[in-house]
Amino acid sequence: MTLSISTWNINSVRLRLPIVLDFLRQANPDILCLQEIKCQNDQFPSEAITELGYSNIVIHGQKGYHGVAICSKLPLTEDHRQDYCGVGDSRHISAVFAWNGRRIRLHNFYVPAGGDEPNREINPKFGHKLDFIEEMKLLSADGEPETSAILVGDLNIAPLEHDVWSHKQMLKIVSHTPIETEGLTAVMQAGNWVDLMRQQVPATEKLYTWWSYRAKDWAAADRGRRLDHIWSSSDLASSLVGIDVLKDARGWNQPSDHVPVTARFAV
Repeated sequence: MTLSISTWNINSVRLRLPIVLDFLRQANPDILCLQEIKCQNDQFPSEAITELGYSNIVIHGQKGYHGVAICSKLPLTEDHRQDYCGVGDSRHISAVFAWNGRRIRLHNFYVPAGGDEPNREINPKFGHKLDFIEEMKLLSADGEPETSAILVGDLNIAPLEHDVWSHKQMLKIVSHTPIETEGLTAVMQAGNWVDLMRQQVPATEKLYTWWSYRAKDWAAADRGRRLDHIWSSSDLASSLVGIDVLKDARGWNQPSDHVPVTARFAV
């Protein structure tokens, strides 16, 4: 048996529905997790996605902002929506599915971007981001009995030196400041999570999932960041057989600034 799970910050699912459907036809993952869907639950294009075989959909939407969804070929149960920081933002959803005799809880996150100034005293958005990360430390990969766990999403932090195009130049830029990178590392350690992308791709190699819209030629500049992540509980890590970062998607028609990342597991 094989299992594939993709994560993608789509930056408006209705605007970019054509490339979502193209991706589902081409990559055919078992489960697709979307972030920043930017629509309410009843506006999500469930019918078009269901027609491609993704008949199990759970959504935590919000008008015009944020929003996350899980679209699955596998049955989903016990869906849960956590209001991190208690401000009413739709930034988390989870659900349980079964694979290879395992019960697996899948978490889908959209962590706040944090604004431009890495100082919570003058930038409340940055403070919100740090508080969100602090609360994530309470989430354990081993938190449910007889349940494995996978965590995916746009975590808006590139934690390692080679997760950004220039470690030295990015140290004072939101997404790679020490307080953020140390915070995300602490989340991983506190929850006993395994960074599956870096299990597959050595930390000494550059690895990006996001390229800014501001670059005139994003491919030539290649000033990327690894903002999108796939983690798992330690018992699933040995089942990982591959990680695919679909960089070509950044050049598709009306692209998101993020690209899909897929983890493949096998017995």
